[in-house]
Amino acid sequence: MNRELREKLVEDFEDLASARASLTEIGTVQPWYRSACPGLVTGAADDDPSGIGTYSANGAQFGYVLLWLVPLCIPLMIAVQEMCGRLSAITGDGLAAVIKAHYPRWLLFTCVGLLVFANVFNVYADLNVMAASSTMLLGTPFRLGLLVFMGFLVVTQILIPYRLYARVLKWLCLSLLGYVVVAFMPGVKNNWASIAHGLVVPHLDFKTETILAIVAFLGTTISPYLFFWQAGQTVEEEIVQRTADEPGYRTSAVTNREIRNIRADTVIGMIASQLVALFIVVAASGTLHATGLTHINTAQDAARALRPLGPVAYWIFSVCMIGTGLLAIPTLAGSAAYAVAETCGWRSGLYRRFDRAQSFYVTVAVVILVGCVLNFVGIMSPIKALVYSAALNGIIAPPLIVVLLLICNNSKIMGNRTNGRWSNFFSVLTVGLMGTAAVYLVFAMLTGLA
Repeated sequence: MNRELREKLVEDFEDLASARASLTEIGTVQPWYRSACPGLVTGAADDDPSGIGTYSANGAQFGYVLLWLVPLCIPLMIAVQEMCGRLSAITGDGLAAVIKAHYPRWLLFTCVGLLVFANVFNVYADLNVMAASSTMLLGTPFRLGLLVFMGFLVVTQILIPYRLYARVLKWLCLSLLGYVVVAFMPGVKNNWASIAHGLVVPHLDFKTETILAIVAFLGTTISPYLFFWQAGQTVEEEIVQRTADEPGYRTSAVTNREIRNIRADTVIGMIASQLVALFIVVAASGTLHATGLTHINTAQDAARALRPLGPVAYWIFSVCMIGTGLLAIPTLAGSAAYAVAETCGWRSGLYRRFDRAQSFYVTVAVVILVGCVLNFVGIMSPIKALVYSAALNGIIAPPLIVVLLLICNNSKIMGNRTNGRWSNFFSVLTVGLMGTAAVYLVFAMLTGLA
Protein backbone atom coordinates (compact mmCIF):
# COMPACT_ATOMS: atom_id res chain seq x y z
CA MET A 1 0.00 0.00 0.00
CA ASN A 2 1.50 3.36 -1.02
CA ARG A 3 1.88 6.21 1.44
CA GLU A 4 -0.81 8.45 -0.11
CA LEU A 5 -3.46 5.73 0.05
CA ARG A 6 -2.46 4.82 3.61
CA GLU A 7 -2.80 8.45 4.73
CA LYS A 8 -6.21 8.70 3.07
CA LEU A 9 -7.45 5.60 4.88
CA VAL A 10 -6.17 6.94 8.22
CA GLU A 11 -7.91 10.26 7.62
CA ASP A 12 -11.17 8.53 6.70
CA PHE A 13 -10.96 6.41 9.83
CA GLU A 14 -10.38 9.47 12.02
CA ASP A 15 -13.34 11.32 10.45
CA LEU A 16 -15.58 8.32 10.97
CA ALA A 17 -14.44 7.84 14.58
CA SER A 18 -15.13 11.49 15.35
CA ALA A 19 -18.59 11.42 13.75
CA ARG A 20 -19.52 8.21 15.60
CA ALA A 21 -18.15 9.26 18.99
CA SER A 22 -21.60 10.07 20.39
CA LEU A 23 -22.98 6.59 19.66
CA THR A 24 -22.46 3.74 22.09
CA GLU A 25 -24.14 0.76 20.44
CA ILE A 26 -22.11 -0.39 17.47
CA GLY A 27 -24.15 -1.54 14.53
CA THR A 28 -27.44 -0.42 16.02
CA VAL A 29 -29.88 1.56 13.91
CA GLN A 30 -31.40 4.15 16.22
CA PRO A 31 -35.10 5.02 16.23
CA TRP A 32 -35.85 7.99 13.96
CA TYR A 33 -36.49 10.33 16.92
CA ARG A 34 -32.96 9.74 18.33
CA SER A 35 -31.12 10.17 15.05
CA ALA A 36 -30.28 13.37 13.19
CA CYS A 37 -33.72 13.07 11.53
CA PRO A 38 -32.97 14.09 7.93
CA GLY A 39 -36.70 14.20 7.17
CA LEU A 40 -37.54 16.37 10.18
CA VAL A 41 -34.67 18.75 9.46
CA THR A 42 -35.73 18.84 5.80
CA GLY A 43 -39.30 19.69 6.81
CA ALA A 44 -38.09 22.43 9.14
CA ALA A 45 -35.81 23.84 6.43
CA ASP A 46 -38.80 23.86 4.08
CA ASP A 47 -40.32 26.67 6.19
CA ASP A 48 -37.42 28.97 5.35
CA PRO A 49 -37.60 32.73 4.68
CA SER A 50 -38.74 31.92 1.14
CA GLY A 51 -41.56 29.82 2.56
CA ILE A 52 -42.57 32.39 5.17
CA GLY A 53 -42.55 35.17 2.57
CA THR A 54 -44.47 33.13 0.00
CA TYR A 55 -47.09 31.86 2.46
CA SER A 56 -47.51 35.37 3.93
CA ALA A 57 -47.93 36.93 0.48
CA ASN A 58 -50.39 34.17 -0.42
CA GLY A 59 -52.52 34.79 2.69
CA ALA A 60 -52.38 38.56 2.32
CA GLN A 61 -53.38 38.55 -1.35
CA PHE A 62 -55.87 35.68 -1.53
CA GLY A 63 -57.06 35.12 2.02
CA TYR A 64 -58.27 31.54 2.45
CA VAL A 65 -58.86 30.92 -1.28
CA LEU A 66 -55.72 28.84 -1.88
CA LEU A 67 -55.64 27.00 1.45
CA TRP A 68 -56.50 23.77 -0.41
CA LEU A 69 -52.86 23.66 -1.49
CA VAL A 70 -51.81 22.82 2.10
CA PRO A 71 -53.47 19.37 2.43
CA LEU A 72 -52.78 18.68 -1.25
CA CYS A 73 -49.04 19.19 -0.76
CA ILE A 74 -48.69 16.82 2.20
CA PRO A 75 -48.89 13.47 0.31
CA LEU A 76 -46.99 14.97 -2.64
CA MET A 77 -44.00 16.11 -0.58
CA ILE A 78 -44.01 12.89 1.49
CA ALA A 79 -43.86 10.81 -1.71
CA VAL A 80 -41.01 12.84 -3.20
CA GLN A 81 -38.89 13.16 -0.05
CA GLU A 82 -39.40 9.50 0.90
CA MET A 83 -37.99 8.51 -2.50
CA CYS A 84 -34.89 10.62 -1.78
CA GLY A 85 -34.31 9.05 1.62
CA ARG A 86 -35.04 5.52 0.46
CA LEU A 87 -32.76 5.58 -2.60
CA SER A 88 -29.86 6.88 -0.49
CA ALA A 89 -30.46 4.32 2.24
CA ILE A 90 -30.43 1.51 -0.34
CA THR A 91 -27.50 2.68 -2.48
CA GLY A 92 -25.48 4.46 0.22
CA ASP A 93 -25.04 7.32 -2.28
CA GLY A 94 -26.46 10.79 -2.74
CA LEU A 95 -28.75 11.68 -5.61
CA ALA A 96 -26.08 13.14 -7.89
CA ALA A 97 -23.81 10.11 -7.36
CA VAL A 98 -26.65 7.75 -8.32
CA ILE A 99 -27.38 9.74 -11.49
CA LYS A 100 -23.65 9.77 -12.31
CA ALA A 101 -23.36 6.01 -11.94
CA HIS A 102 -26.42 5.01 -13.98
CA TYR A 103 -27.38 7.78 -16.41
CA PRO A 104 -25.77 9.93 -19.14
CA ARG A 105 -23.46 12.79 -18.17
CA TRP A 106 -25.70 15.38 -19.86
CA LEU A 107 -28.52 14.45 -17.47
CA LEU A 108 -26.20 14.68 -14.47
CA PHE A 109 -24.84 18.09 -15.48
CA THR A 110 -28.34 19.39 -16.25
CA CYS A 111 -29.71 18.32 -12.86
CA VAL A 112 -26.76 19.68 -10.90
CA GLY A 113 -26.68 22.89 -12.94
CA LEU A 114 -30.39 23.56 -12.32
CA LEU A 115 -29.93 22.82 -8.62
CA VAL A 116 -26.96 25.17 -8.17
CA PHE A 117 -28.68 27.96 -10.14
CA ALA A 118 -31.86 27.73 -8.07
CA ASN A 119 -29.96 27.45 -4.78
CA VAL A 120 -27.80 30.51 -5.42
CA PHE A 121 -30.90 32.59 -6.14
CA ASN A 122 -32.58 31.17 -3.03
CA VAL A 123 -29.56 32.13 -0.90
CA TYR A 124 -29.70 35.62 -2.43
CA ALA A 125 -33.37 35.98 -1.48
CA ASP A 126 -32.95 34.55 2.03
CA LEU A 127 -29.96 36.75 2.84
CA ASN A 128 -31.89 39.72 1.45
CA VAL A 129 -34.79 39.34 3.89
CA MET A 130 -32.52 38.38 6.81
CA ALA A 131 -30.52 41.60 6.38
CA ALA A 132 -33.75 43.58 5.89
CA SER A 133 -35.12 42.08 9.12
CA SER A 134 -32.02 43.05 11.09
CA THR A 135 -32.24 46.58 9.63
CA MET A 136 -35.91 46.82 10.61
CA LEU A 137 -35.22 45.58 14.11
CA LEU A 138 -31.84 47.06 15.04
CA GLY A 139 -31.28 49.77 12.44
CA THR A 140 -28.07 48.12 11.22
CA PRO A 141 -26.97 48.98 7.66
CA PHE A 142 -28.39 46.50 5.15
CA ARG A 143 -25.02 45.61 3.61
CA LEU A 144 -23.38 45.20 6.99
CA GLY A 145 -26.11 42.69 7.89
CA LEU A 146 -25.43 40.79 4.68
CA LEU A 147 -21.72 40.50 5.44
CA VAL A 148 -22.29 39.47 9.06
CA PHE A 149 -24.77 36.73 8.15
CA MET A 150 -22.60 35.50 5.28
CA GLY A 151 -19.51 35.27 7.49
CA PHE A 152 -21.39 33.57 10.32
CA LEU A 153 -22.93 30.97 8.01
CA VAL A 154 -19.65 30.09 6.30
CA VAL A 155 -17.73 29.78 9.57
CA THR A 156 -20.37 27.67 11.32
CA GLN A 157 -20.72 25.31 8.36
CA ILE A 158 -17.00 24.65 8.46
CA LEU A 159 -16.27 24.61 12.20
CA ILE A 160 -19.31 23.17 14.01
CA PRO A 161 -19.33 19.33 14.19
CA TYR A 162 -22.07 17.66 12.20
CA ARG A 163 -23.82 15.95 15.12
CA LEU A 164 -24.06 19.15 17.15
CA TYR A 165 -25.12 21.09 14.08
CA ALA A 166 -27.91 18.61 13.32
CA ARG A 167 -29.25 18.89 16.87
CA VAL A 168 -29.39 22.67 16.57
CA LEU A 169 -31.14 22.47 13.20
CA LYS A 170 -33.93 20.35 14.65
CA TRP A 171 -34.92 23.04 17.16
CA LEU A 172 -34.64 26.24 15.12
CA CYS A 173 -38.13 25.67 13.72
CA LEU A 174 -39.62 26.60 17.11
CA SER A 175 -39.28 30.28 16.19
CA LEU A 176 -42.28 29.81 13.86
CA LEU A 177 -44.73 29.15 16.69
CA GLY A 178 -45.54 32.87 16.76
CA TYR A 179 -47.77 32.35 13.72
CA VAL A 180 -49.67 29.57 15.48
CA VAL A 181 -50.34 31.84 18.47
CA VAL A 182 -51.54 34.69 16.23
CA ALA A 183 -53.98 32.46 14.35
CA PHE A 184 -55.87 31.69 17.58
CA MET A 185 -55.81 35.14 19.17
CA PRO A 186 -59.31 36.58 19.87
CA GLY A 187 -58.60 39.87 18.13
CA VAL A 188 -57.64 38.26 14.84
CA LYS A 189 -60.46 38.20 12.30
CA ASN A 190 -60.34 34.55 11.27
CA ASN A 191 -63.46 32.82 10.02
CA TRP A 192 -62.86 29.17 10.83
CA ALA A 193 -65.79 27.96 8.75
CA SER A 194 -64.25 29.72 5.73
CA ILE A 195 -60.86 28.25 6.61
CA ALA A 196 -62.34 24.73 6.64
CA HIS A 197 -64.05 25.45 3.31
CA GLY A 198 -60.79 26.75 1.81
CA LEU A 199 -58.93 23.62 2.93
CA VAL A 200 -61.30 21.13 1.32
CA VAL A 201 -62.81 22.96 -1.67
CA PRO A 202 -60.29 23.85 -4.41
CA HIS A 203 -60.68 27.25 -6.03
CA LEU A 204 -58.80 28.00 -9.22
CA ASP A 205 -58.85 30.70 -11.84
CA PHE A 206 -56.40 31.24 -14.67
CA LYS A 207 -55.31 34.75 -13.83
CA THR A 208 -51.55 35.01 -14.06
CA GLU A 209 -51.22 36.30 -10.49
CA THR A 210 -53.07 33.22 -9.23
CA ILE A 211 -50.91 30.82 -11.24
CA LEU A 212 -47.76 32.61 -10.00
CA ALA A 213 -48.99 32.19 -6.43
CA ILE A 214 -49.67 28.47 -7.00
CA VAL A 215 -46.29 27.85 -8.65
CA ALA A 216 -44.54 29.73 -5.82
CA PHE A 217 -46.51 27.83 -3.15
CA LEU A 218 -45.68 24.46 -4.72
CA GLY A 219 -42.08 25.50 -5.39
CA THR A 220 -41.33 26.63 -1.85
CA THR A 221 -42.99 23.46 -0.49
CA ILE A 222 -41.47 20.91 -2.89
CA SER A 223 -38.03 22.40 -3.55
CA PRO A 224 -35.18 20.77 -5.51
CA TYR A 225 -32.59 21.53 -2.85
CA LEU A 226 -34.56 19.44 -0.36
CA PHE A 227 -34.22 16.39 -2.65
CA PHE A 228 -30.44 16.55 -2.63
CA TRP A 229 -30.23 17.60 1.02
CA GLN A 230 -32.28 14.71 2.39
CA ALA A 231 -30.40 12.24 0.20
CA GLY A 232 -27.03 13.59 1.37
CA GLN A 233 -28.08 13.67 5.02
CA THR A 234 -29.39 10.11 4.83
CA VAL A 235 -25.97 8.98 3.60
CA GLU A 236 -24.27 10.82 6.47
CA GLU A 237 -26.69 9.28 8.95
CA GLU A 238 -25.79 5.82 7.65
CA ILE A 239 -22.09 6.56 8.11
CA VAL A 240 -22.58 7.89 11.63
CA GLN A 241 -24.71 4.88 12.61
CA ARG A 242 -22.15 2.41 11.16
CA THR A 243 -24.34 1.01 8.40
CA ALA A 244 -21.87 2.47 5.86
CA ASP A 245 -18.15 3.20 5.96
CA GLU A 246 -18.26 5.99 3.37
CA PRO A 247 -20.63 7.16 0.61
CA GLY A 248 -21.50 4.26 -1.70
CA TYR A 249 -20.15 1.59 0.64
CA ARG A 250 -22.79 0.11 2.92
CA THR A 251 -21.63 -2.55 5.34
CA SER A 252 -24.90 -4.47 5.01
CA ALA A 253 -28.12 -4.47 3.03
CA VAL A 254 -30.79 -1.98 4.04
CA THR A 255 -33.26 -3.38 6.55
CA ASN A 256 -37.03 -3.02 6.86
CA ARG A 257 -36.48 -1.12 10.09
CA GLU A 258 -34.32 1.48 8.35
CA ILE A 259 -36.97 1.98 5.67
CA ARG A 260 -39.67 2.34 8.35
CA ASN A 261 -37.56 4.90 10.21
CA ILE A 262 -37.02 6.89 7.04
CA ARG A 263 -40.75 6.89 6.30
CA ALA A 264 -41.75 7.86 9.85
CA ASP A 265 -39.16 10.64 9.92
CA THR A 266 -40.27 11.93 6.51
CA VAL A 267 -44.01 11.79 7.26
CA ILE A 268 -43.65 13.67 10.55
CA GLY A 269 -41.26 16.24 9.06
CA MET A 270 -43.51 17.00 6.09
CA ILE A 271 -46.73 17.20 8.13
CA ALA A 272 -45.04 19.53 10.63
CA SER A 273 -43.83 21.68 7.75
CA GLN A 274 -47.31 22.04 6.27
CA LEU A 275 -48.96 22.73 9.62
CA VAL A 276 -46.63 25.71 9.97
CA ALA A 277 -47.46 26.77 6.40
CA LEU A 278 -51.18 26.58 7.22
CA PHE A 279 -50.83 28.87 10.23
CA ILE A 280 -48.68 31.38 8.35
CA VAL A 281 -51.36 31.66 5.64
CA VAL A 282 -54.15 31.86 8.24
CA ALA A 283 -52.31 34.48 10.31
CA ALA A 284 -51.62 36.62 7.23
CA SER A 285 -55.24 36.24 6.09
CA GLY A 286 -56.68 37.25 9.46
CA THR A 287 -54.39 40.26 9.90
CA LEU A 288 -53.22 41.56 6.52
CA HIS A 289 -55.94 40.47 4.08
CA ALA A 290 -58.71 41.29 6.57
CA THR A 291 -57.45 44.88 6.92
CA GLY A 292 -56.94 45.50 3.20
CA LEU A 293 -53.16 45.02 3.02
CA THR A 294 -53.21 42.57 0.13
CA HIS A 295 -49.76 43.19 -1.37
CA ILE A 296 -46.64 43.01 0.80
CA ASN A 297 -43.16 43.97 -0.38
CA THR A 298 -41.10 44.85 2.68
CA ALA A 299 -40.11 43.09 5.88
CA GLN A 300 -42.22 45.62 7.77
CA ASP A 301 -45.28 44.68 5.70
CA ALA A 302 -44.79 40.98 6.34
CA ALA A 303 -44.15 41.56 10.07
CA ARG A 304 -47.61 43.09 10.43
CA ALA A 305 -49.05 39.57 10.26
CA LEU A 306 -47.73 39.20 13.84
CA ARG A 307 -49.00 42.62 14.97
CA PRO A 308 -51.64 41.14 17.36
CA LEU A 309 -48.76 39.97 19.55
CA GLY A 310 -48.06 43.61 20.37
CA PRO A 311 -44.73 45.46 20.47
CA VAL A 312 -42.76 42.20 20.24
CA ALA A 313 -44.19 41.45 16.77
CA TYR A 314 -41.16 42.81 14.90
CA TRP A 315 -38.84 40.90 17.23
CA ILE A 316 -40.66 37.62 16.65
CA PHE A 317 -40.79 38.18 12.89
CA SER A 318 -37.07 38.92 12.80
CA VAL A 319 -36.30 35.82 14.87
CA CYS A 320 -38.43 33.77 12.45
CA MET A 321 -36.69 35.16 9.38
CA ILE A 322 -33.16 35.09 10.78
CA GLY A 323 -33.60 31.77 12.61
CA THR A 324 -35.10 29.94 9.65
CA GLY A 325 -32.54 31.58 7.36
CA LEU A 326 -29.76 30.14 9.50
CA LEU A 327 -31.56 26.82 9.14
CA ALA A 328 -32.23 26.99 5.41
CA ILE A 329 -29.11 28.55 3.90
CA PRO A 330 -26.83 25.74 5.13
CA THR A 331 -29.22 23.24 3.51
CA LEU A 332 -29.21 25.25 0.28
CA ALA A 333 -25.42 25.52 0.18
CA GLY A 334 -24.94 22.00 1.56
CA SER A 335 -27.23 20.35 -0.98
CA ALA A 336 -25.39 22.13 -3.81
CA ALA A 337 -22.05 21.04 -2.34
CA TYR A 338 -23.21 17.40 -2.07
CA ALA A 339 -24.28 17.43 -5.71
CA VAL A 340 -21.11 19.10 -7.02
CA ALA A 341 -18.82 16.90 -4.91
CA GLU A 342 -20.58 13.71 -6.02
CA THR A 343 -20.37 14.86 -9.64
CA CYS A 344 -16.66 15.64 -9.41
CA GLY A 345 -15.73 12.66 -7.24
CA TRP A 346 -14.58 14.77 -4.27
CA ARG A 347 -14.71 13.79 -0.65
CA SER A 348 -17.92 15.15 0.85
CA GLY A 349 -19.78 15.22 4.12
CA LEU A 350 -20.36 17.56 7.03
CA TYR A 351 -18.88 14.92 9.31
CA ARG A 352 -15.44 15.48 7.75
CA ARG A 353 -12.86 18.02 8.86
CA PHE A 354 -12.33 21.00 6.57
CA ASP A 355 -8.79 20.05 5.61
CA ARG A 356 -10.00 16.62 4.45
CA ALA A 357 -12.92 17.82 2.30
CA GLN A 358 -11.74 21.24 1.23
CA SER A 359 -13.46 21.25 -2.17
CA PHE A 360 -16.78 20.31 -0.57
CA TYR A 361 -16.59 23.09 2.01
CA VAL A 362 -15.31 25.63 -0.53
CA THR A 363 -18.40 24.87 -2.64
CA VAL A 364 -20.58 25.56 0.41
CA ALA A 365 -18.81 28.87 0.95
CA VAL A 366 -18.96 29.87 -2.74
CA VAL A 367 -22.74 29.31 -2.94
CA ILE A 368 -23.26 31.52 0.12
CA LEU A 369 -20.76 34.12 -1.13
CA VAL A 370 -22.32 34.40 -4.60
CA GLY A 371 -25.79 34.72 -3.07
CA CYS A 372 -24.46 37.53 -0.89
CA VAL A 373 -22.70 39.31 -3.78
CA LEU A 374 -25.90 39.31 -5.86
CA ASN A 375 -27.43 41.54 -3.19
CA PHE A 376 -24.73 44.11 -3.88
CA VAL A 377 -25.39 43.95 -7.64
CA GLY A 378 -29.14 44.45 -7.51
CA ILE A 379 -31.53 44.56 -4.56
CA MET A 380 -35.08 43.38 -5.13
CA SER A 381 -37.79 44.01 -2.56
CA PRO A 382 -37.38 41.24 0.06
CA ILE A 383 -40.80 39.61 -0.22
CA LYS A 384 -40.82 39.78 -4.02
CA ALA A 385 -37.39 38.11 -4.11
CA LEU A 386 -38.65 35.33 -1.85
CA VAL A 387 -41.75 34.71 -3.99
CA TYR A 388 -39.74 34.70 -7.23
CA SER A 389 -37.18 32.29 -5.79
CA ALA A 390 -40.05 30.00 -4.78
CA ALA A 391 -41.53 30.21 -8.29
CA LEU A 392 -38.11 29.36 -9.77
CA ASN A 393 -38.03 26.23 -7.62
CA GLY A 394 -41.54 25.40 -8.83
CA ILE A 395 -40.36 25.53 -12.44
CA ILE A 396 -37.20 23.49 -11.88
CA ALA A 397 -38.66 20.79 -9.60
CA PRO A 398 -40.82 18.78 -12.10
CA PRO A 399 -37.97 17.54 -14.35
CA LEU A 400 -35.92 16.59 -11.29
CA ILE A 401 -38.85 14.60 -9.89
CA VAL A 402 -39.09 12.77 -13.23
CA VAL A 403 -35.43 11.75 -12.78
CA LEU A 404 -36.24 10.59 -9.24
CA LEU A 405 -39.08 8.48 -10.59
CA LEU A 406 -36.81 6.87 -13.18
CA ILE A 407 -34.28 5.99 -10.48
CA CYS A 408 -36.77 4.69 -7.91
CA ASN A 409 -38.49 2.46 -10.47
CA ASN A 410 -35.20 0.99 -11.70
CA SER A 411 -34.74 -2.44 -10.12
CA LYS A 412 -31.04 -2.44 -11.09
CA ILE A 413 -30.58 0.44 -8.64
CA MET A 414 -33.30 -0.18 -6.04
CA GLY A 415 -33.42 -3.97 -6.05
CA ASN A 416 -36.76 -5.18 -4.71
CA ARG A 417 -37.49 -1.83 -3.06
CA THR A 418 -38.70 0.07 -6.10
CA ASN A 419 -41.65 2.43 -5.82
CA GLY A 420 -45.02 1.07 -4.86
CA ARG A 421 -48.32 2.03 -6.47
CA TRP A 422 -49.09 4.97 -4.17
CA SER A 423 -45.58 6.37 -4.29
CA ASN A 424 -45.74 6.43 -8.09
CA PHE A 425 -49.27 7.85 -8.10
CA PHE A 426 -48.48 10.83 -5.86
CA SER A 427 -45.11 11.47 -7.50
CA VAL A 428 -46.62 11.49 -11.00
CA LEU A 429 -49.42 13.71 -9.70
CA THR A 430 -46.77 16.09 -8.35
CA VAL A 431 -45.07 16.26 -11.74
CA GLY A 432 -48.40 16.80 -13.50
CA LEU A 433 -49.62 19.59 -11.21
CA MET A 434 -46.31 21.42 -10.87
CA GLY A 435 -45.41 20.96 -14.52
CA THR A 436 -48.77 22.21 -15.80
CA ALA A 437 -48.72 25.27 -13.55
CA ALA A 438 -45.10 26.04 -14.44
CA VAL A 439 -45.68 25.72 -18.20
CA TYR A 440 -48.73 27.99 -18.03
CA LEU A 441 -46.80 30.58 -15.99
CA VAL A 442 -43.85 30.60 -18.41
CA PHE A 443 -46.26 30.80 -21.37
CA ALA A 444 -48.07 33.75 -19.78
CA MET A 445 -44.80 35.56 -19.13
CA LEU A 446 -43.45 34.97 -22.65
CA THR A 447 -46.69 36.03 -24.34
CA GLY A 448 -47.11 39.15 -22.25
CA LEU A 449 -50.09 37.90 -20.26
CA ALA A 450 -48.11 38.23 -17.00
